[in-house]
Amino acid sequence: MPDPSETRPIDLGRPIVLIGLMGVGKSTIGRRLAQRLRLPFVDSDHEIESVAGMTIAEMFARFGEAQFRDGERRVISRLIDGTAKVIATGGGAFMNEATRALILERATAIWLDADVEVLAERVGRRAGSRPLLNGGDPREMLAKLAAARNPIYALAPIHIRSRPLPHEATVDTIMKALGA
Repeated sequence: MPDPSETRPIDLGRPIVLIGLMGVGKSTIGRRLAQRLRLPFVDSDHEIESVAGMTIAEMFARFGEAQFRDGERRVISRLIDGTAKVIATGGGAFMNEATRALILERATAIWLDADVEVLAERVGRRAGSRPLLNGGDPREMLAKLAAARNPIYALAPIHIRSRPLPHEATVDTIMKALGA
């Protein structure tokens, strides 16, 4: 299978949307990538919390995942406004068919991927703020999420492996894939 970043030119005038499982570093990498590209950075989870006036965990508890995903789609739609920026999304955003279609049509999607062991170590530090990890073994739950979500994440035109290296190494790899 050819590398999609080589088969079609990347338009750096479009938003860049980072997708992938929780703990892969979308927010951290996104901030650094935006700085390197001299673009604004937006974390869609922070935008959602700001609009709703509550945390994502509270939204999940109060309204359930389906209603949260609908609000998430609306916020991401507003963020993908045609201006260049880097957007970090929540791990489940790309699973919503309408959100995924919007991202693929109007932005450049980059799938940040990492081994489950790396993810489990990273999210273990903040497991309480991750509603999908409540009530189970994080490693096991992340493995299930990866099995279900990775085939969908693979629809992104750019796939970047996040390894336990300094964040700048991942940003360098993304810059190369973008041809920037």
